[in-house]
Amino acid sequence: MQMSAGKLRSMRRLADENGFFKMTAVDQRPPIMNLIKQKKNVDQASYADVAAVKESFTKILAPAASAMLLDPIWALPNAHQHVSPHQGLIMTIEAHDFFEDEKGRRSHNIPDWSVAKIKAAGGDAVKALAWYHPDAHPETNAFQQKYVQDLGDACRKYDLPFVFELLVYPLAGEANQTQDYVEHASKQAKNVIDSVREFAKPKYGVDLLKLESPIPASQVPDFNGKDAAATQAIFDELGALCTVPWVMLSAGANMEDFYRILQYAYKAGAAGYLAGRAIWLKAAQKYPDIAAMEKELIQESLPYMARLNALTDASATPWFKHNGKTVTLAGADQNFPKNYRVDF
Repeated sequence: MQMSAGKLRSMRRLADENGFFKMTAVDQRPPIMNLIKQKKNVDQASYADVAAVKESFTKILAPAASAMLLDPIWALPNAHQHVSPHQGLIMTIEAHDFFEDEKGRRSHNIPDWSVAKIKAAGGDAVKALAWYHPDAHPETNAFQQKYVQDLGDACRKYDLPFVFELLVYPLAGEANQTQDYVEHASKQAKNVIDSVREFAKPKYGVDLLKLESPIPASQVPDFNGKDAAATQAIFDELGALCTVPWVMLSAGANMEDFYRILQYAYKAGAAGYLAGRAIWLKAAQKYPDIAAMEKELIQESLPYMARLNALTDASATPWFKHNGKTVTLAGADQNFPKNYRVDF
């Protein structure tokens, strides 16, 4: 498999020296805002409070990660100094709010933010989350597909990797319907798998898929238990659809549930993880005592990341060996200066 120079260099920066993705997300917005509102008993989370939480997360957790995922409003301006020059930097492009009606959910970008600005600001990759449900109204699904394809085209133009996060959501009237950023408790594996089947198509230009468990986290059985084979078959079906490397997201799963999810995902070919709440949510319960929260990050979150990283080293597939392929630089010959195309 050939990859353009910019994307190849950036994909290498996102991973560790062995090609494993051990990435931490602090781009979450509603989950952190809601935590602050709850803990401080306020109606709105202030800019300063959200920024302070994100800075603490980044300061403590970044040294254990191969790359960090930051948003451009709170995290990047206030925590950029804690991301090492040797680490990968992923920047979020989607707005945390979305439009929803009886036809489903529609995504949009953060106002005044673009792939071009992420490139100019030194980002190594663009991350976009799109909500999707195969049974949503065709107009809505067409809108979401175009949203993702347009981002893929822009990432090709600026030669930046496109990290695509795909989340299935409950339709109006379904059980456990909610607009919160929480895992759909009644989700069906078929809907997750059918969604991956769509966005794994080359036309979307995705370079790294960030996927949720096809089974609700609390229902994922012990990796060595009697129900493991049936669960593994579902993860294997998911992995077989991935035409590009893929990582797991935690979607608010607790530490042990997410660890089990990774065991199945790695056996199915995943290249690592890009997770947030499974890593830092327990420590965040100490808020608004920042010192206590940071102590918990050091005593609980960092050892947990060490466990995840050890599992990743032992069981994941290096991204450059996805599906048994070898990644090479596109156009690697004497005509590279002439043939390497940029459109900006």
